[in-house]
Parts: sequence; structure tokens; C-alpha cells
Amino acid sequence: MAIHRDTWAFVFGLLGNVISFMVFLAPIPTFYQIYKKKSAEGFQSLPYVVALFSSMLWIYYALVKSDASLLLITINSFGCVIETIYLAIFLFYAPKKTRFSTIKLLLLLNVFGFGAMLLSTLYLTSGPKRLSVIGWISLFFNVSVFAAPLCIMKRVIQTKSVEFLPFSLSFFLTINAIMWFFYGLFLRDYYIALPNTLGFLFGILQMVLYLIYRNAKPQEPMKLQELNGHIGKLSTMVPSEPNHVAKGGAVIETASIV
Repeated sequence: MAIHRDTWAFVFGLLGNVISFMVFLAPIPTFYQIYKKKSAEGFQSLPYVVALFSSMLWIYYALVKSDASLLLITINSFGCVIETIYLAIFLFYAPKKTRFSTIKLLLLLNVFGFGAMLLSTLYLTSGPKRLSVIGWISLFFNVSVFAAPLCIMKRVIQTKSVEFLPFSLSFFLTINAIMWFFYGLFLRDYYIALPNTLGFLFGILQMVLYLIYRNAKPQEPMKLQELNGHIGKLSTMVPSEPNHVAKGGAVIETASIV
């Protein structure tokens, strides 16, 4: 039975890697647009900073867990690389004020925040307790990320417009959540499985809202906004385009990878 369960965990983890890989690559059209404009003005770095932090967190968790965690390491290692590239491009083309605020955010969250968590768990905990602490931190962070689409759903209801809620985005992120839920379930790793139940529920709710309001007349003109819900894992789209580029260049990203 244990072999059967591990086999299913591998299958769902592999499928999760494939879908997450596409989600990580999805912002490429956004950054191509930034490259063509030679400016990141009107875009935000927060989704990519958070996605990078999430990948770093899951790699650390997988290394401490050690057993049956290779699939977590592979996809999140790729996530760290691709998100770093995105942020480098963003910083290169960002206005001075935006560049400064992005660097502050990176230092606060990805350097000092992650560093403090790393040192405290290494020196203040050990064995199963260390894994438990890291797991709870990962779980809390991913619950926060999955709760972010509530802002988008509220806006859809208020405006009766799905401009910022592409159906393909909700569909593929829901599938992604399902893959990682079953991966965690078959491994009996509830730090992975539990937050993805929220990802599944919010994905279903977003698709229902889309079907309800797709033909409705908007109640007010849409304003340029960028709302984050990710990659994060986690981290909008058809498979090659999970960043919805709205009028004027605003980007909506609601991804979480694991």
C-alpha cells in the first residue's frame, strides 16, 4: 500500500511540476511588453517578489524534509531562477522610485525575512520540530496567498465585469492546486495539501463568477489596477499567458505554485 501511495504521489507531483512550469513561464508576454516599452512603469514587482520568497521557502522545507521531496525542489529551483530573471528585468526598466521600493521589499522579505526564519529554525529547533515549524510557516504563507483572489472576486461582483478575471487563469490555477493537493495527500504531508484546498475552492468560485458575469454590462469604467494572489506557487492565463494584461498595461497575477 505504501508503494502504491508513493507512486500516486510521484504522478501528481510530476503533473504539478509540468503545470507549475507553465505558470512560472506565463509572465513572459508581460516582460516582453516591458522590454518593448523600455519601461516597467505601470507594473508592480510584488507578485514576483512573493513568488521568489515562496519558492525559497518550499526549497528549504523540502531540504529539511529530505524524503520524497525531489519534485518540490526541482520546480521551486526553477521558480527561483525564473523569478530572479523577471525581477532583474523589472529593476533594469523600472523608474527610480519603483526600483528603490522593489529593492527595499526584496531586502525586507527575501533577505532579512527569509534569513531570520532560516537562522531561527536552524538554531532554535531540531528534528521533527524544525520541520513542523517550517511547515506551519509555509502553510500560513500559502493560505495568505490563496486568500488574495478575494479582492478580485469582490471587484467582479461590484463592477459586474470579468476584465480582471480571465477564465483560463482560474481554470489552470485550479488544476494546479488539485495536483499539489493530491501530491501532499498521498505523501500525508498536510502542510502541502491543506492550503491547496483553498486554492481549489477559490478557483472554482472564480470560474463560477466568470460564468455569471461574462455577459453582464459593467457598472463602472474599469480602472488600471494590479492585484496579486501568487507563485505561488505560488504563482493568470492560457497556459502560456497567466498574466492578464489589461488596458494600459496593468497586470493581474493570481498564481501560487505549491
